[in-house]
Amino acid sequence: MTANSATDKNESALRRSLLAGARRMVESGLNRGTSGNLGIRSGDGFLITPSGVPVDRMKPETMVKMDFSGKAIDSGTPSSEWRFHRDIFFSRPEVGAVVHTHSMFATTLACMQRDVPPFHYMIAAAGGDSIRCAPYALFGSQELSDFAMQSLENRKACLLSHHGMIALGRDLDDALALAEEVEALCEQYWRVLQLGEARLLSPEQMHEALERFKGYGQWGSHTE
Repeated sequence: MTANSATDKNESALRRSLLAGARRMVESGLNRGTSGNLGIRSGDGFLITPSGVPVDRMKPETMVKMDFSGKAIDSGTPSSEWRFHRDIFFSRPEVGAVVHTHSMFATTLACMQRDVPPFHYMIAAAGGDSIRCAPYALFGSQELSDFAMQSLENRKACLLSHHGMIALGRDLDDALALAEEVEALCEQYWRVLQLGEARLLSPEQMHEALERFKGYGQWGSHTE
């Protein structure tokens, strides 16, 4: 097998993986309709889901290949949020996949412009002692990407004010699992807020949790 044929075969597998991930987001309730998007690192660029295409009409060949200059290599139209995918992949080489959702509870808290504080030790799964909420900016804008990058500093997930959520992973399964975890945490926090303000873990307790997470694989994945 030539190097080119091996590269083509690998990209075809990534396209199929991206389609499977988009379907999983719908099946799990993370997304509805044409909202949200996914990206996956591919060679010297990345693949991203297309703009405005319902998941049931997506095919592996409709995924759009882009380079780090922001140029679409394929003929399709990439998701309008390609800028933060590009910026994340370019600046964070450890990230292999990006998931963006408009899931119910993450978006609810994002519309309240709320960070998610350390009410539960699993906040550490997102890489820090809180899940930050980035300031509002117009969807698809470079300003939104800049705000997202700031909120993702030393983190693997953030909320986007009046918008949704971003989750990162070493691969697509990892990013999707984190998105599902963040959505669950947002639901739990929302329910706590129905009773009053949450009682939070101390900085020392969160430090212990973060240190413990370092022992669970490269990205701190956690099972009890």
